[in-house]
Amino acid sequence: MDLIPAPLHVQTPADTAPFELHAGTRIAAAPGAEGVARRLRAELSAATGFDLDPAPAGQDGDLVLALDDALAAEEYRLSAGPDAVRLTAGAAAGLSHAAQTLRQLLGPAAYRTAPLPGARWTVPAVEIHDAPRFGWRGALLDVSRHFMPKAGVLRFIDQLAAHKLNVLHFHLTDDQGWRIEVKRYPELTGTGAWRERSMVGYRAGGRRDDQPHGGFYTQDDLREIVAYAAARHITVVPEVDLPGHNQAAIAAYPELGNTDVVDTAALGTWTDWGVSENILNPSEATLRFYEHVLEEVLEIFPSTFVHLGGDECPKDQWKASPAAQARIAELGLSDEFQLQSHIIRHFDSWLAERGRRLIGWDEILEGGLAPGAAVSSWRGYEGGIAAAQAGHDVVMCPEQHVYLDHRQDGGEDEPVPVGWVRSLEDVYRFEPVPPQLDEQAARHVIGTQANIWTEFMLDGRDVDYKVFPRLAAFAEVAWSDLPRDPDARDWAGFEARMSGHYPRLDALGIEYRRPEGPRPWQRKPGIVGRPLDGRPGAGPAVG
Repeated sequence: MDLIPAPLHVQTPADTAPFELHAGTRIAAAPGAEGVARRLRAELSAATGFDLDPAPAGQDGDLVLALDDALAAEEYRLSAGPDAVRLTAGAAAGLSHAAQTLRQLLGPAAYRTAPLPGARWTVPAVEIHDAPRFGWRGALLDVSRHFMPKAGVLRFIDQLAAHKLNVLHFHLTDDQGWRIEVKRYPELTGTGAWRERSMVGYRAGGRRDDQPHGGFYTQDDLREIVAYAAARHITVVPEVDLPGHNQAAIAAYPELGNTDVVDTAALGTWTDWGVSENILNPSEATLRFYEHVLEEVLEIFPSTFVHLGGDECPKDQWKASPAAQARIAELGLSDEFQLQSHIIRHFDSWLAERGRRLIGWDEILEGGLAPGAAVSSWRGYEGGIAAAQAGHDVVMCPEQHVYLDHRQDGGEDEPVPVGWVRSLEDVYRFEPVPPQLDEQAARHVIGTQANIWTEFMLDGRDVDYKVFPRLAAFAEVAWSDLPRDPDARDWAGFEARMSGHYPRLDALGIEYRRPEGPRPWQRKPGIVGRPLDGRPGAGPAVG
């Protein structure tokens, strides 16, 4: 049946006729299932041209959506026979996943937005029982380096939903652009959302495109994105970086920087890739500024977790700053690492007082981890192992395995071949829970995430190419009950199922990397880069 991600259990009854969707098919939704039924009706009506009206109250429909308290929230059962298809789940989220499985069973045309002539709509007789391995199945989308307009974000959310992923980690601020409207501080977007030019390829090439770039989301845009995602049972986790990755904010409000060592008034939004030396000063005034920012963030994003970055924070300016050194002494701290930890701990407590939880990159372990903080482990497994063993929740997203900006092949025609070669098979063999964790510590691995950094992705077409089809393999890793030993996984079986999944990606309009390689317009030979030592597959590239 080519289902991706693979369900827990599939049984196909012998000699049983399929279900046929037709113009008279009706949908019956139990209380609590109405939202999923509306979305399923909208999607299937567009693809088939059928009305798929609701069944009259008290009458069975041909497509039945029901809830069962005996099932977990995301657990579902799908039963299809000649007379009906029944979707049952513990909560609406599970029904939403069941609906995605139903679309896959109906064939690639079910992902189109207008009916194809002569299409037949059948669901094979089948019994499916399914549930996810992890509660956090995420994808980070970086819109700071290259802004993605709202329509592209909504399209990306649809792609996540189609693969049963349930977290959009929304990377909204960085050195190269501030993308969230903050009404109290309008210059964050008035100045910080725009840069004069962008780097082309790697820093060593010294090339700039001299093309202004920018954009931001209004608060209403973001509320729309959050609501659109919530209707698809996807949580949007915002990221507002601190204390590093903040040159765009400092360009907007120079007093946020270390003014005693840098002329921050002369800074603009950064036009390089990589990590800027310009970081926030550690004063109480800066903490108040970011409290005000986060007050508005919390009004927009209802997610339990709020990501505050905490990564790649160069300490040179703090070491040189008399004000920062006085702050270290005032707080009784030993060094700049503890100063960063103080800032993270401050916001950990601040968020906890408001019923939220801080999550940050694994650098927040340095100088002491805030008591309630969770960790996104990106520099390999080590940070996640340390955090889990200390009793902190972890999302595993090691760059060596699931950074989807990394190139998919070692060939010379790969566009801007960043980092390690990570093929579809490599992603499929990624195991989020390292063997070093015992059973108790492993419970703190609450999920896994693929990260999509957009320094070398100018638009949605570039994102499509880098993300797919590898996100399909990642979705199966995050959802399915695969062997924990990566070498024991059925790669050949997955590859065979992908042959049935590529037409679905085509129907969705996703310009993925074909198994045979990039198409001519995807190669972008004018901005091809090189890895660190010039050899394909040698290691991380300079950025």
